[in-house]
Amino acid sequence: MRARLACWVGIGVLVAGCSGESHQDLRAWMQEQGKGSKGKLDPLPQVRPYEPFTYNAFDLPDPFKPRKIEPVKSGGNLAPDLTRRKEPLEAYPLESLQMVGTLQKGPSTYALIRTTEKDVYQVKIGNYMGQNFGVIVGISDNEIKVKELVQDGTGDWTERSSTLQLADATDQRQERRR
Repeated sequence: MRARLACWVGIGVLVAGCSGESHQDLRAWMQEQGKGSKGKLDPLPQVRPYEPFTYNAFDLPDPFKPRKIEPVKSGGNLAPDLTRRKEPLEAYPLESLQMVGTLQKGPSTYALIRTTEKDVYQVKIGNYMGQNFGVIVGISDNEIKVKELVQDGTGDWTERSSTLQLADATDQRQERRR
């Protein structure tokens, strides 16, 4: 019993020692720091009365309603001639065809086109090639210009210009090795 009493007396002495005047300097410093500072709040903003707004733009399109955006049409109704007989190069995508050279026969210039099966075709301005109804509109020494007809998202036909570049000599040598 005496051991417990001695323990409680020891704890009491420790607690009394911590709560004494030893922190008085800290309390004095806190009071000194707080003397000059006062909280300052800005005044509340003035609440304006509600002013009703009248919407007068009923003749303008509704921005929250989906609508079809009309592209600028280039010269009337475009559509491919579906009754025309297809040419051999229309069986291949334009990206898979390769221009490998040109020929000059009199005033006419012809381009040489290689397919993925290694067949070479001779084409001139007005011939069709590619799967998008592409017609050749120009041939130079290093490229072929093609106008294609493609359908947009709304089902309308639009023109798209494409070019087929002359293949490099290194590309041609690699193709021959395969």
